[in-house]
Amino acid sequence: MISSLLGKKIGMTQVYDAQNVLVPVTVVEAGPCAVVQVKTVETDGYNAVQIGFHSKKPKNSSKAELAHAKKAGIDLAPRVLSEVRLVDAPALKVGDVVTVTAFEEGQLVDVIGITKGKGFQGVVKRWRVGGGPAAHGSMFHRRIGSIGMRQTPGRTWKNQTMPGHMGSEQRTVQNLRVVKVIADKNLILVKGAIPGANGDDVLVRLAIKGQQKKA
Repeated sequence: MISSLLGKKIGMTQVYDAQNVLVPVTVVEAGPCAVVQVKTVETDGYNAVQIGFHSKKPKNSSKAELAHAKKAGIDLAPRVLSEVRLVDAPALKVGDVVTVTAFEEGQLVDVIGITKGKGFQGVVKRWRVGGGPAAHGSMFHRRIGSIGMRQTPGRTWKNQTMPGHMGSEQRTVQNLRVVKVIADKNLILVKGAIPGANGDDVLVRLAIKGQQKKA
């Protein structure tokens, strides 16, 4: 069984845990994910499983996507595809379905998603620059200010924070605890916030760093 699932962010809510403590959680519709392709060391040089999530209309799919899905025994092409690397040879076969039962309550997971797009923003919003005086007449409120130092060094320093495009970047939130798994609805509740807006695609995987070592 693989330890990663494609899903969709539903939104945030609150639930009570076993100690009757109110916990903020994000609801993720994780799976079911069909196994579209299996890669092994013998055929591809490494072990991996390609999984698909949701499906799209045939008119929105290319012939290559439809043929790739048909080869796996799937009628419609998956809307999202992701490859999960494995250490050992995969036990799954093409056509198998991975569900949210791959996770258990209390486990730690990493969630990978695309952050909300903010468009073109200035340095005050993008980098939290202090800006100038807010009083009338200062003529310097939310601008970047000086970025150079005259003749020496005579240039702008590398990595100087400046206005530009903000958001729409891949981010990983690590070590989120699984509060509840609702298998019949393919839902997983994780403590805390995850990247992206409601409805965005995410990848939920078993945490790499925070797992407790088994005795």
